[in-house]
Amino acid sequence: MGPGDQIPLQAFVMAEPRNFTPGQQKIIKRFYDNRDQLDEQSLAENVTNLYLATSEKQKAKLWGTVEGIMERLGVPASRIQHILDKKDPAILAEVVKDVQAGKITKPVKKPS
Repeated sequence: MGPGDQIPLQAFVMAEPRNFTPGQQKIIKRFYDNRDQLDEQSLAENVTNLYLATSEKQKAKLWGTVEGIMERLGVPASRIQHILDKKDPAILAEVVKDVQAGKITKPVKKPS
């Protein structure tokens, strides 16, 4: 498609919502109920993975993953940027300690 081409209407039609069984709904709910703990654990595991990564490609992928996790955990944007600029797993380990100690908490969402 070129810059002057029109986008077909089908591209804007939303997919039909999925109908999950009650068992699937419970699994999905438990996943999101425990997302913070899963993210906390994943962040800690990624510190280890960064120390063990041998190629720049592996490290780049891990740093991208870590960025998303820190955003979900509510790490301040300035701190995330500092960590990504330095790319030092030791600094990231300090964030893990702060999250585990409760110094960094996810902001509470207001009900809509």
